[in-house]
Amino acid sequence: MPTDGAVSSSSGLIVSFGEMLIDFVPTVSGVSLAEAPGFLKAPGGAPANVAVAVARLGGKAAFVGKLGDDEFGRMLAGILEENGVSADGINFDQGARTALAFVTLRADGEREFMFYRNPSADMLLRPDELNLELITSAKVFHYGSISLIVEPCRSAHLEAMKAAKEAGALLSYDPNLRLPLWPSPEEAREQIMSIWDKAEVIKVSDVELEFLTGSDKIDDESALSLWHPNLKLLLVTLGEHGCRYYTKSFKGAVDAFRVKTVDTTGAGDAFVGALLCKIVDDQSAIEDEPRLREILKFANACGALSTTKKGAIPALPTESEALALLKRSTIIDKIMSWIFFWFVF
Repeated sequence: MPTDGAVSSSSGLIVSFGEMLIDFVPTVSGVSLAEAPGFLKAPGGAPANVAVAVARLGGKAAFVGKLGDDEFGRMLAGILEENGVSADGINFDQGARTALAFVTLRADGEREFMFYRNPSADMLLRPDELNLELITSAKVFHYGSISLIVEPCRSAHLEAMKAAKEAGALLSYDPNLRLPLWPSPEEAREQIMSIWDKAEVIKVSDVELEFLTGSDKIDDESALSLWHPNLKLLLVTLGEHGCRYYTKSFKGAVDAFRVKTVDTTGAGDAFVGALLCKIVDDQSAIEDEPRLREILKFANACGALSTTKKGAIPALPTESEALALLKRSTIIDKIMSWIFFWFVF
């Protein structure tokens, strides 16, 4: 496993399960949906974003889900294939449309969502439609919580997760909380936690940590209240403040990278994709703190770069872009150290 931030070409398959949709992003930031003069069409959906993030970094990725048998659905499947993601796990529904989301960008690049899925095709995936051969060939099986909201997709999610685990896959979970999609906050919390103890790697944002714990504190005590015996790695992403990590043996924090933020959509997915690329072929890195810190530094770089363009999938970085940011950061750190040395001594 390299320690210079590079992602080695992985041979292990990372399968992402869940939703893929079209994000409509305002052409200008800081306005409401009604005030937006126009929108950019961008492919999105957290599990699909992770799959593309993996492939763009040189990993082997597949997506499992359901799209509408419409122009948007066919376009999204084509985008996955163009980005090197296997579409063998995709089903098309002739009776439901591909999901749409309108994303409001605040002046600081943060987002608010309005979804159109009543129901959308992703909600209608059935257990009997799963490509179990693909799922059971995964070394890592990654998923979110949106696929838990309604049947039959919930049963398909549980069946896929069970099959992957029995085949020896590492289970990776990013709840990706979207409260407007849930009947109530209480239902969201209950369903998100219903599969909590199955995952071995869990990533939550600071907002999700507050929601799941019911505490307004973003600290170690709050994070560790989410720990369970089967967990190998718990990550809390903190936006411009980097991330915190927790394992059975150690804990710590890794700083973020300073970039000009345009749109934070997909930043967490870029982070997760980079992490999974690093550990898919050597999970022992989770138990080696120096190596894990290098991995998380790379993941932070990928997350930061994904915020410098509008849209999720279009903004996901390549390995060379991430390495360039790491190199620039190292040079700046050295210059600052020299300045500090001469100023003090």
